[in-house]
Amino acid sequence: MIQPLNTVVINGSLHRPSRTGILLNEIEKQISKRVSLETEFIDLVDLVPYIGTALSTDHLNDYAKQTLTRIEQADFLIVGTPVFKGSIPGLCKHLFDLVDMNAIAGKPVLLAATGGSTRHALMIDHQLRTLFGFFHALSLPAGVYATQEDIQDGLISSTALKQRLDLVANLATPVLQGIALQKQHNAEELIPA
Repeated sequence: MIQPLNTVVINGSLHRPSRTGILLNEIEKQISKRVSLETEFIDLVDLVPYIGTALSTDHLNDYAKQTLTRIEQADFLIVGTPVFKGSIPGLCKHLFDLVDMNAIAGKPVLLAATGGSTRHALMIDHQLRTLFGFFHALSLPAGVYATQEDIQDGLISSTALKQRLDLVANLATPVLQGIALQKQHNAEELIPA
């Protein structure tokens, strides 16, 4: 039996509840229908008191260090953030400034963002993909962007967004199945004959 992928979903919103959280939950739900996931959710809003003034990991408390360890040890990351004035929140970027630069190399990352209008949709490619390119992470081919109109009353209300979520999950599935098989193969090699 193939082991589930250790998945960490990072919500870069500074609010709870948030449209970004709703979008990320739906992404995880769609992918978990296709690939076995063992998922942990990290909300940036919970880390504000611990990482805001930290200049390095030496300045973090145990909770923040454990959160970084969960990110660094994940098999698969789903990262979503709201867009503020054409960019990701500074504290969200700062969280990744604290991640070890070699820890997520080669790991698949699905990127998502929410914003007030479609003007910000390219932020996924211009900023998030660039950020994870620095880490040599494997940014999955399609991201998900949603506006206020796409998410109403805590639910995905747009047919176009529902179709996009299905497409993104379908495109991610072969990559994630390959990672799961490789993880299984590596685990089997560790078992003595």
